[in-house]
Amino acid sequence: MPELPEVENVRKSLTDLVAGRKILELSAAYPRMVLTGFDQAKATLEGQTIRGISRRGKYLIFEFDAFVLISHLRMEGKYRLEALDFVAGKHDHLFVKFSDGVLVYQDVRKFGTWEILRREETAKYFENKKIGPEPTASTFDEAIFSEKLGQSKKKIKPYLLDQSLVAGLGNIYADEVLWQAKIHPERIASDLTEPSKKLLHDSIIEILQKAIKLGGSSIRTYQNALGKSGTMQEELKVYGKTGQNCSRCATKIVKIKVAGRGTHFCPNCQHL
Repeated sequence: MPELPEVENVRKSLTDLVAGRKILELSAAYPRMVLTGFDQAKATLEGQTIRGISRRGKYLIFEFDAFVLISHLRMEGKYRLEALDFVAGKHDHLFVKFSDGVLVYQDVRKFGTWEILRREETAKYFENKKIGPEPTASTFDEAIFSEKLGQSKKKIKPYLLDQSLVAGLGNIYADEVLWQAKIHPERIASDLTEPSKKLLHDSIIEILQKAIKLGGSSIRTYQNALGKSGTMQEELKVYGKTGQNCSRCATKIVKIKVAGRGTHFCPNCQHL
């Protein structure tokens, strides 16, 4: 699944491709992907100009004058720009036609979604989703993070994944930040010391911002809307490294299940 760094790079590439373009026609091979109704999307957005593309957590936000289109890529969603005469493939499901090309939404698993909202409904939408702050120094408050951890009896890895502590962490980067902070993925959040909480907070910001700069992690099928792969996978310390030596202590990396998710860690650096 694309995590925050990958979605941010999709946002940047989409902005270069389609910001400022007027939508002439919407069409769909699988209209059920539009949760608020494809007919409504068609009636609302045809004739409208894409003013910009923003992001909240793992969600892309196409901005129009009075409306927004919120897109969630889920597991395999991708965007690409094609010529007007292109031939749609088996996994191409949604099509945004401009005067000089077509933006195609492709999704092998059909898990991705679109939703159309009025602009003023956007903040409430993400409040209802309980999306935490963005992982930047200016928005991710360390004191609030520490307080929430101290009040929770959840295991730290699934707590990081539920998006309420901080936006955008998925399985890859949760493993990475826990390794950097030397925290076992099954530690109970409230058992963490204050120094561990601070290190975890800082590691989340550092690793996610680094991943954004490196274009995300292209481990399976991820590419941005320009067809470019990321290079963050070359910097990963534990994810996908089962049986390899920990770069910090040379202990073999192991993989276990935590709350149903494959989880990589160093049993020496990250002991319970």
